[in-house]
Amino acid sequence: MNKFVILLFSTLLFGCSSQKNKNEILNIYSKRHYQVDKDLFKKFEEENNIKVNVVKASSDELIERIKTEGENCPADLLITVDAGKLYKAANEELLEKINVKDINSNIKNELLDKNGFWMPITYRARVIAYNPLKVNIQDLSTYENLTNENWKNRVLVRSSTNAYNQALLSSLVAHHGQEVASQWCNNLVSNFARKPKGNDRDQVRAIVANVGDIAIVNSYYIGLLKSSTDSLDRKIGESVNVFFPNQAENERGAHVNISGLGLLKNAPNKNNAIKFMKFITSDYAQEYYTNNSFEYPVNKNVKPSNIIAEWGDFKIDNLDLNELGIQRKKAVEIFENSKWN
Repeated sequence: MNKFVILLFSTLLFGCSSQKNKNEILNIYSKRHYQVDKDLFKKFEEENNIKVNVVKASSDELIERIKTEGENCPADLLITVDAGKLYKAANEELLEKINVKDINSNIKNELLDKNGFWMPITYRARVIAYNPLKVNIQDLSTYENLTNENWKNRVLVRSSTNAYNQALLSSLVAHHGQEVASQWCNNLVSNFARKPKGNDRDQVRAIVANVGDIAIVNSYYIGLLKSSTDSLDRKIGESVNVFFPNQAENERGAHVNISGLGLLKNAPNKNNAIKFMKFITSDYAQEYYTNNSFEYPVNKNVKPSNIIAEWGDFKIDNLDLNELGIQRKKAVEIFENSKWN
């Protein structure tokens, strides 16, 4: 698709807003695709009389689109489900610096961008779900330990092309270096219960189906299963336990990643974008997220939902989340050179 076609499509999609109503719209490019977001967009519209227009695609597609549209880009905000992608957008000089403390002073410090180009909306941990009937919790410890022969033919995980796995491996590259991370990747493959397929919820379903005993998944997927309107999924969610890796005193903590947003440098509706940033990190929006999508709130005033709170507090890996973008190329190369597919 050439530049002219993309710009024409954007004009048709968002509409040719006149100067008269320019301050009454907000244009968002988003990777997220959840009902909870639609609900909060609608709430924001009702409270502020600002029309929210949303374009959804993969983060990489949205970033390329922003670059192609250049100064004519109609979008105000970029929302991703991975800090690494926000780093990429900032590195491409597509984002404008923001002062998060002016927007919301209650955002958890360990989740902030040290360079000031993006802010988190929610966060989640990459946890180990396990069958309590087949796994002794004393045998679980770290991500690194998953390569132990004890887990031969027992590990379930989705494809290496998935951003969540790429982020996890990026964190291992940041902590241990490329060589050690590569060895971990290759050794873990030898412990797979099956060829990677499906999403995170499918890995949990495979545990209950006795395909494997443990799965590497995002924490909120367990919450979604346990709260599902499908009785079978609820039963599946209740059938597994959650373990946070790397929690010992001398360990770094569990890997976390964020959903977050960045203000685009050429945003035509910056004031409305700032209003939205304040709204989406407000107590109301944060409580709505945690009680409906079962992600962890980034606002220190808000507690996790009861479903995920029952797992207890956990130590977070305080790695600079930009490393999930800085090390992404190396992580992808490791995956491509491994048998993890």
